[in-house]
Order: sequence, then C-alpha cells, then structure tokens
Amino acid sequence: AARSVGRDCFVFTDFLGLAEQSLLAECRDTERAGVTLFGGIHGCERVMARFGDPERLGYDEDFPIVCIMAAPAAPKFADTLTHRDLLGALMNLGIEREVLGDIFLHDGAAYIFAEEKIAPFLLENLTRAKHTDLCLSAVTPPEGLLIRTEPMTVQVSGERLDAVIARVFGLSREDAQALFAKGLVYLDGRKTESVSALPHEGNIVSVRTFGRFIYRGVASLSKKGKLNVLIEKYI
Repeated sequence: AARSVGRDCFVFTDFLGLAEQSLLAECRDTERAGVTLFGGIHGCERVMARFGDPERLGYDEDFPIVCIMAAPAAPKFADTLTHRDLLGALMNLGIEREVLGDIFLHDGAAYIFAEEKIAPFLLENLTRAKHTDLCLSAVTPPEGLLIRTEPMTVQVSGERLDAVIARVFGLSREDAQALFAKGLVYLDGRKTESVSALPHEGNIVSVRTFGRFIYRGVASLSKKGKLNVLIEKYI
C-alpha cells in the first residue's frame, strides 16, 4: 500500500488465501491507497490485491492474471481429474502456491488461474496430471460456467452462524462450533471465531476443507416456529 502511494502506481500482491485476506481486511493502511480484490472472474476464493485508486492515479491497469485451460489430449482414455490431481501436478513442477489462484473443473477440462509471469512456464511444462496427458492453452475464462451454486433451504432455530453451518454441511452443533476454534470459518473473507455471529443477506461464508455458501436470509417460518433459511451452496 505504501509503495503504491509513494510511487503513484498500481502494486499487485500474489494470490491471497482466506487467511491472508483476513489479515489484509484488518490493515488500515490499505484505506489510503485503495485496494481491489480480484481472482480472474467474479466469485473466486483466492484473489490478488491491487493497491491504487484509478481516480487518484488517472489511469487503470488490469490484474496480471492469466486463465489456462488444461484439457486431456485423448479424452476417450483420460482419467477423471480432480482438483487435487491438478494441484499435485502443479506442485510437482516446483511452483509456489501463491502464484496460483483458483482451479476449476468444467466439462472435462481444468481452468487454472495463474500469475502472468508464470503462465509461459505452465504452458510449456504442465504436460501431465495423474496418468493423463494434457493440452494447454491460454483462454478467456467462460463467465457463468466455472463458479456454480445450487439453492438449498435449511431449517434452524436461530440465525447464529454455527447453527447454519451445521445444517449446511450436515454436522452436529458441537462439531460446527469446533471449526470456529480451529480458525476455519470466514465471513466475507474475514476469519471469525464467534459462533454466535449473525450473517446478513449476501454474506459469503467459507469453511476451509468443507466449502462455502452465500447466505440469502430467512424465507419463512415453519409451523413449529423454526426459520427456513435460504442458502446458495457452491458446487
């Protein structure tokens, strides 16, 4: 942030996970420089931070993010690749996690968001994942296809975050509360340890290792007085 203000230019971070985003949200220095978060398409969990205000600087600058599509060279004989398969193949190349954003799977192909500086290396060297040979190309990400949600309704006695998480992920109330103590729960990118936190409409709740969802609020009351809460769960 200080470098952006001092040099009157945009400054970009590496990709930030939820923990880093939570720390960034607590940093007051960012207010002066202005900060924008983006991961390649709207809704990414891993994002890059751009310090600098276009109005103050008098120009704009795109995020140095490239979307790489990795498709099986022979789809008929390809394994069904998972997120873990792709990430493992990338790590085996000696690539640091911070230069990689989200990885999405869609229609048999993987879409990898990466820093612009590492893209040429990936295009040349990521040739195989699991037992599947890959063909790679830099593409424009298909908006609306990579990040998908499914609506669901959960019934809770109150809007406390621990109760909602328990119902969304099929956990006991005690197991849901333990996630807070372990620092695994994030509300709009900020870590929260408050089991009694009350989410608001539009909040994105992320629970590491379990998934994330958008809280859409209370839809109705059941006959027994419980709340029917609307959720959009990422799939």
